[in-house]
Amino acid sequence: MTVEIKNIQGQLPAFWDRNVIFFANTQSIFYNNIGGLNSLKQLIKGVDTYGGRLIPIINILFKRDNNLLVLEKLPDQTLLRYFEEDLNLSLPNISILSHSVYDTLLIQKDKFIHDEINLTLTKIHQHNATWVDGFVSDNTLMNLAKALNKPTISTLEGSKNGNNKFMLHNTLSEKGFPVFDTLPASSPDDVPSCIATLRKKGYSKAVVKAQIGASGIGITSLATASGSSSSIPEHFFFEGPCMVQGWLDETVKNIRQLGSPSIQMFLDDNTLSLYDITEQILNVNCVHEGNLSPPSYFNKGDCVYEELFRQAATAGPWLYELGYRGTASVDFLVVERGGGIEVRVCEINARITGATYPSVIARYFLPHDAWLMRNIRFAKPLKDTSLLKLLDQEDYLFHPGMQTGVLPINFNLDEDGNVQKGQFLCLGKDLDDCKAILKEIETMLPLSWHYDRD
Repeated sequence: MTVEIKNIQGQLPAFWDRNVIFFANTQSIFYNNIGGLNSLKQLIKGVDTYGGRLIPIINILFKRDNNLLVLEKLPDQTLLRYFEEDLNLSLPNISILSHSVYDTLLIQKDKFIHDEINLTLTKIHQHNATWVDGFVSDNTLMNLAKALNKPTISTLEGSKNGNNKFMLHNTLSEKGFPVFDTLPASSPDDVPSCIATLRKKGYSKAVVKAQIGASGIGITSLATASGSSSSIPEHFFFEGPCMVQGWLDETVKNIRQLGSPSIQMFLDDNTLSLYDITEQILNVNCVHEGNLSPPSYFNKGDCVYEELFRQAATAGPWLYELGYRGTASVDFLVVERGGGIEVRVCEINARITGATYPSVIARYFLPHDAWLMRNIRFAKPLKDTSLLKLLDQEDYLFHPGMQTGVLPINFNLDEDGNVQKGQFLCLGKDLDDCKAILKEIETMLPLSWHYDRD
């Protein structure tokens, strides 16, 4: 079956004419790789609160009534009221199922067995939504769907293989697309020889990538002069050989790095929609800290724009053929070499990504305008009501009909229910508007904060 490709940059696709029980199984991204999950928990505090980012978009992605969103932790109630009463968003029903329980559920004769959470599981079992979906489709989700006698949006293979960086690299290489200089390493012992080979090719740095990773987990950079492999954890090799790749930046002769754009995609049963171009905001270690749209270093119709969509039109159908359905993104690296522009796919994320939330919300309220999303961690936790009140009093809090403003997508709460971190979306006619708003609220808030990883 061939998939129809639609380039609708700047506007939302039709999304699903379905309802769903959606499990925010954000901690399943590593598909039973416990070492990867433990690293994620160490680096990102409050990871169990990240499912809250789904609340304002689930009823946009699934347009039928009566969706159920199963979160790992209770969401912020003040933010829920803001979504519903101020933004007039339709919200899903919400149930809570911790990841520790989700991950150890026993299913026997199509019945859920877990003494502590019978009420939650009964609510899930009795819910009348037709479909089951999740952040990823792992074995637990597939077993839950079977017990519920409901189909899943994606297959297990489509979800897992669609997130496999090595499979994507091989596919693009076979099709003749530009790829990174890549060598396989079956264990940490293989890495030094790979590094030595890349050093001879003129690379000062190399990157080791696990086949499946997220949020900077499963990727590490090394100086080729050292050739060391001691810092590479065993969990990198959980899915098989790692990729050791030459790192393209200004340390390579004649290279100037321009940016890291990402094309947002939606795949339904017949169509691949390419609906937004975003730019990843990366820290000095190339870890994702936010997104913006549109990128500033190319325009619609120019050579970079056309090449991004040409490559996305190959990567997207590969994802479709694997059996993945839903939102996804293709991440790129764009560099200038000796006056020419080179575009390479870095990876595909076959899931709701850190750019999906802000893109869907921004395009829902202000199609074709600019947006900027940053993760902000406060030096001292704030009360949620204080934070929204401060933004509203200064006319920064976004309401429908405004052309600029700040829209908090999610609050990551501490054990006392205070906001220790949040994802904040700045909306404006152009990026200068968005950046100005962010700068102004920095001076307005009563305590210091810094940007944090997603």
